[in-house]
Order: sequence, then C-alpha cells, then structure tokens
Amino acid sequence: MGSGFSKMKKQARMMQQQVDQMRNSMQSTRVEGLAGNGLVKVILNGEKELKNISINPECLSDVEALQDLIIAAYEDATKKVGEESPFPPQF
Repeated sequence: MGSGFSKMKKQARMMQQQVDQMRNSMQSTRVEGLAGNGLVKVILNGEKELKNISINPECLSDVEALQDLIIAAYEDATKKVGEESPFPPQF
C-alpha cells in the first residue's frame, strides 16, 4: 500500500513541476494588442499583466476616443493571451 501512495506523490510532484514550467513560460510570453489601426498598442504577458502601452500622438486630442482605443487594444491582447494559454479559461 505504501508504494502506491509514493507513486502518486511522485506523479503529483511531476505534474506540479509541469504546471510551474507552463506558468513561467506564460510570464515570459509577450502578446501585442492593437486598436485604431495601430494608434494604440498594448503589450501583455501571458498572465494578462500590462507591460507596455504605446499611444500615437494623433489621438491625444480626443480623450474619449483614446480611452475606447486603450480598452479595445487591451481586449485584443487579452483574447490573444487566451488563445496561447495552455491553461483552461477561468470563470
């Protein structure tokens, strides 16, 4: 009985190592989201953390439109992260 439990513990450790490797991979992943034909660009890592944002000066005169473009670019990048993620979506 003890050897079966030891085998299960070993398998659990191996699975945890695989999950940790995938998580590390997602942290180093970079995904670009665009809006307004590239007027706004955001970069997210695989954990959906915002790493960079670029805003074309042309859109600085319309704050409301700029806000919408930022949201759209973030949503675009978030969608792409979801497509690349080895993990199932979280609800």
